[in-house]
Amino acid sequence: MTRPQASPARRSSRRRSREFALQGLYQWQLAGTDAATIEQQMSAARGFDKTDRAYFSALLAGAIREAQRLEQSLQPYLDRKCAELSPVERAILLIAAYELENQPDVPYKVVINEAVELAKSYGGTDGFKYVNGVLDKLAADKRPREITRK
Repeated sequence: MTRPQASPARRSSRRRSREFALQGLYQWQLAGTDAATIEQQMSAARGFDKTDRAYFSALLAGAIREAQRLEQSLQPYLDRKCAELSPVERAILLIAAYELENQPDVPYKVVINEAVELAKSYGGTDGFKYVNGVLDKLAADKRPREITRK
């Protein structure tokens, strides 16, 4: 998985954390590498020093640890099994589902927007539309009070 060229706009440390978590989850899916090893490898990567390390660690370890439960939460909103998703879409959805369930300080709109941006940068041509549709439905289920306040 290659990283796109840095955009002229400066990326936040949390966005960078999500990008590295995406790469780590991709590795976890394809190679079965554990979270601690992935974190150690990622911490040596160029640009990692600009991440929010604690947030990266929470996303990576949490999404891996809770993957089965998160996939069960996502499944009603998918048109296929999680295992049939591209590794990039699956990783993005796991990260966002983890954030929706475990990071109430991050507004649901931010979670969805960040996931869509990851899908635009790393996913297939229209993968961001799929990610957006799934997460809109998941957010309505996981954060109904926040959504009704808009």
